[in-house]
Amino acid sequence: MEAHGGGGSLRRVFVLAFCVAGIWSAYIYQGFLQETLSTKRFGSDGKRFEHLAFLNLAQNVVCLIWSYIMIKIWSKSSTGGAPWWTYWSPGITNTIGPAMGIEALKYISYPAQVLAKSSKMIPVMFMSSLVYGIRYTLPEYLCTFLVAGGVSMFALLKTSSKTINKLAHPNAPLGYGLCFLNLAFDGFTNATQDSLKARYPKTSAWDIMLGMNLWGTIYNLIYMFGWSHGIGYEAIEFCKQHPEAAWDILLFCLCGAVGQNFIFLTISQFGSLANTTITTTRKFVSIVVSSLLSGNPLSAKQWGCVVMVFSGLSYQIYLKWRKSQKLQKKRKHI
Repeated sequence: MEAHGGGGSLRRVFVLAFCVAGIWSAYIYQGFLQETLSTKRFGSDGKRFEHLAFLNLAQNVVCLIWSYIMIKIWSKSSTGGAPWWTYWSPGITNTIGPAMGIEALKYISYPAQVLAKSSKMIPVMFMSSLVYGIRYTLPEYLCTFLVAGGVSMFALLKTSSKTINKLAHPNAPLGYGLCFLNLAFDGFTNATQDSLKARYPKTSAWDIMLGMNLWGTIYNLIYMFGWSHGIGYEAIEFCKQHPEAAWDILLFCLCGAVGQNFIFLTISQFGSLANTTITTTRKFVSIVVSSLLSGNPLSAKQWGCVVMVFSGLSYQIYLKWRKSQKLQKKRKHI
């Protein structure tokens, strides 16, 4: 029995390591491609790929096909889940939010975008306190202070001229504004998805992925191809003239689909807390990779801000872990 237990523990360690490797490799490489598409000059004419919103449509289509295949292969039952039409409202915010996040890369650097989007806990805590009257502990406020302070200081510090020269239209206030709007829309999307899951308990992760990407595809197709001068036509024409950009877009989408698979696997096997820990550390590694490989040098003060933000996020994860441990002990005593 002991050997069997040890083998089971070892297997879980290998599965966890597999999930970490999958999430890190998929999303770090996707971040690298996203940054490349927003800053690189393609072809002999040295043109930029200006239509970054097109990445969302491409991502929607690939993830829609991927989730449909996964449902056909793995889903045991097709009844009891949320109907496809119920995703229309979170589909809107899930279309607008990520588009703003990607668009921000025209105005701020990739490390700045990652840091800004890491402050998701701030609007969540603010809205929960304001709307629902939820009170937070001093350690939770300390986490918020570290994250908010780190992001604010990073935004105020001067960015290197090398990084600014790579941006399409440098404009820090607009870039950060788009990131925070992205967070606000993401908050509504997550809340609505949780509501649908509560109303339809048999809804699987693949069902949510299919429904969200179906509506995202519909909305983006209307926006990009709904009239003769839509940006979708211009994006496709650019890809025809610069096949290298088309290849980067395809890889970007595949990374997103593969990354979502590993996230679902992590949540199902180890819970949302483990997934939060993996994705948070991945963001830190993404900033390091961007600084080293993509030529976005950060000053010593900026690195201090990065450490400050991720210290706050790490402490928040620890507090969640401690709370979950206390709940488990209470359940054992009941």
